[in-house]
Amino acid sequence: MDSMRDYPQSMTPPEGVEPVPRRVRAVLAGRVVLDTVHALYVWEWPFYPQYYIPLSDVDPDVLVDEQHVQRVSRGVTRLHGLRVGDTERPGSARVYTDEAVEGLAGTVRFDWAAMDSWFEEDEQVFVHPRNPYTRVDALRSTRTVRVELDGVVLAESSAPVMVFETGLPTRYYLDRTAVHFEHLEPSDTITPCPYKGRTSEYWSVRVGDQLHPDLAWAYDFPTAALLPIAGLVAFYNEKVDVVLDGEPQPRPTTHFFR
Repeated sequence: MDSMRDYPQSMTPPEGVEPVPRRVRAVLAGRVVLDTVHALYVWEWPFYPQYYIPLSDVDPDVLVDEQHVQRVSRGVTRLHGLRVGDTERPGSARVYTDEAVEGLAGTVRFDWAAMDSWFEEDEQVFVHPRNPYTRVDALRSTRTVRVELDGVVLAESSAPVMVFETGLPTRYYLDRTAVHFEHLEPSDTITPCPYKGRTSEYWSVRVGDQLHPDLAWAYDFPTAALLPIAGLVAFYNEKVDVVLDGEPQPRPTTHFFR
């Protein structure tokens, strides 16, 4: 039991392919490249899926057949690029042929970064498709949270918003009045999240002569589901020491820091 994590892990669904119940669109250079209500989720690794799009729902004028056949784990694909006016994205789409695994023939797998923007219904999605098996809750609490680094208190609050996200440790979002900003230095870093949106601010932490880069962040304009964290500050549990109700918490290991 001592080795058990204190938060639930992501679980790979029993089937690797599932229908997407949402309308999915992607835009490149101002042009809608795909628009579908028949996308598929395909889990290429356990943490989140990728979209596979029916070829019939892709604008054929933007696809450039590169005349290159590839055999991948899910079958045989033809490599395509994208072209919209002067904008080109070579090698960014794989069209699955009849020699694909069941259900994937006639679908296209796009490189996420090849598009300027992706949308689920009318809300922009960042980084990758949202995992339908992931839940993210932001709950207000009266538990006392203290954040330290090398013995220096960075923040302390008895009114945190606790964010519970499947597969990640609990994140503690604190009012700015509870943060000791004399130890924080603004950073130019911006990171997007499929579930929370795009960060508005990042800070590094200076303790003595050592600068610890990008340990704290805030979302001034999070997604609707995460509005309780708007403007609050969180720290990477992996790199700081968190004391919860007087009990030191172990530093977790995640895919952000290994």
